[in-house]
Amino acid sequence: MRWLKLKWTISCLQFNISYGNPSENFKKASRLIEAESRRSDIVILPELWTTGYDLMRLDEIGDDEGEQTKKWLQQTAKANDVHIVCGSVAVKKKSGVYNTMYIADKHGQLVKEYSKAHLFQLMDEHLYLSSGSADGSFELEGVKAAGFICYDIRFPEWVRKHTSKGAGIVFVSAEWPLARLDHWRTLLAARAIENQCFVAACNRSGKDPANEFAGHSMIIDPLGHVLSEAGREDTVIRAEIDLDDIEKTRGHIPVFEDIRKDLY
Repeated sequence: MRWLKLKWTISCLQFNISYGNPSENFKKASRLIEAESRRSDIVILPELWTTGYDLMRLDEIGDDEGEQTKKWLQQTAKANDVHIVCGSVAVKKKSGVYNTMYIADKHGQLVKEYSKAHLFQLMDEHLYLSSGSADGSFELEGVKAAGFICYDIRFPEWVRKHTSKGAGIVFVSAEWPLARLDHWRTLLAARAIENQCFVAACNRSGKDPANEFAGHSMIIDPLGHVLSEAGREDTVIRAEIDLDDIEKTRGHIPVFEDIRKDLY
């Protein structure tokens, strides 16, 4: 496969989410995107960045059908001429509240909606959220990619389902706790190596009333090399990726050709 565009600069916008305060978080995200769009082709936001883990109030502060978020996202992407992987937000629907990622291209077109498939019981997500039932595959400028949300990365078969269909970049948005920082770093590197893909993962920083978060957003190449990594503070990290590296890596070690479909 030849990629239509060979190089992209990706930025992860790592910030401390204002707990239960969507209006303040929209302002933060707008400022960060406006500043970073001059240096980046794609920007990524964290998980549940409009509300944080204020789960008990999602019926009150969640976004009805995602309408506010989608309108803001499309306007912001077009105004700043940048692709946006819009982290995830709490979306209220008749069937429940969903932890939903939206992606818009730089022309302001909504290209994907993905609701988190795996709910994390340890943080009570299953009590307040409904799980999604669709995949996270999408394309930007002809490049196949996939989006995942936090706990999803603990399910390698879910990620492989997408990369086996050609996804060469995996985007991850998260609110990953500090207590399991080692798991975060190890799992992200493993997903990059085993799938021979780029991984761009944006975590949040800071604390909420019940949790302290790890930060350490990361951008990793298909060989597992860390191209950029944040600390625990509010920051923006970025890295230029060469899309040809996906094809080169998959050609050198032909993992996808060597899968034993007769066995598994």
